[in-house]
Amino acid sequence: MTAAATRVHVTPRFALESGEVLKDVRQAYVLEGTINEARDNVVLVFHALTGSPETLGGWKGSVIGPGLAIDTTRWAVLCPNLLGSCYGTGFKRFLRKEDGRSAHPSISTRDQAHLIENLLNSLDIFSLALVTGGSLGGMVALEFAASFPSLFRSAVVFAAPAAHTAWAIGWNHVQRRALDAGGPEAGLAVARMIGMLTYRSPRELDSRFGRQAGADEPFAVQSYLSRHGTKLVARFDAKSYQTLLGAMDAHDIGRGRGGTSAALRPVAARVTGVGIPGDGLYPDDVVKGWVEEAGASYAEMRSPHGHDAFLLEPGSVGRVLREALGASVRSVHRRRRRERNGRLPLGRPRRDEEARA
Repeated sequence: MTAAATRVHVTPRFALESGEVLKDVRQAYVLEGTINEARDNVVLVFHALTGSPETLGGWKGSVIGPGLAIDTTRWAVLCPNLLGSCYGTGFKRFLRKEDGRSAHPSISTRDQAHLIENLLNSLDIFSLALVTGGSLGGMVALEFAASFPSLFRSAVVFAAPAAHTAWAIGWNHVQRRALDAGGPEAGLAVARMIGMLTYRSPRELDSRFGRQAGADEPFAVQSYLSRHGTKLVARFDAKSYQTLLGAMDAHDIGRGRGGTSAALRPVAARVTGVGIPGDGLYPDDVVKGWVEEAGASYAEMRSPHGHDAFLLEPGSVGRVLREALGASVRSVHRRRRRERNGRLPLGRPRRDEEARA
């Protein structure tokens, strides 16, 4: 499959929830496939913490591609690089030492969702067939669904909470301390090792490594973690890592909206939350909790891999996404029937004009 080129959309001025204003925000994105004449066949994919548009959120070639669950001969897949990430997205920030602001801008998942709405405006996309993502990407998908209810027909959220939990905030705190103590390279490597222990399950690590000797460490699991730390240092930025950890911690879908139920009930019929038994970072009961509160649909993925199952189980992921796309197609057919019967005005649905919450 030929790689699609990375493109860039520029927003001259973008106000964050914090009140800080970013200038000349450049958002990188990849569009795989062709947008149809009606401009209603777009699937919006949000990547996870260290994911990238080029890999279409880690699903390219396994879930996304010709003949796969998200078939790019039928669907156009849009994957933007989230605000705060380092894969082509950046901005100008005028920081004076005396103004008391942090070295890292305070970015939220709500900010990330709203910047992507700017991108959709520029592409003249009025109705997304599907919005999806896992972990941080799932949080942004939820925030997008709550913020722009008329812009999507189905949403699938893998392994993500409605609000970041104390457990997850605690793990992020430890990773930040590793970054502070070790600096941009050694600190980032240790932070990644800490993260990997939350992404995989004890069962998987025991079955893969047990007490085997490592190649350059006493134990194989130590070598595995060190290797992941080294690989992330080679491809990611410590400042971006700090910023995105902060976005995750700030995530709360019900903030300013009267709680999770009030935020999601208007769109619940089109939202599916996917829980993973054995997920040590966002346990399946956390996902079940917001699904039940909102009145959304719940699906379960069983896997020995833990949290990272949404990246490592393409068969299970694909089945959920195919079902969601089927629901999206049926909703279009229902709308067209209503248009033909004179119950709705002809043409595309209007996009949201609501102000930022």
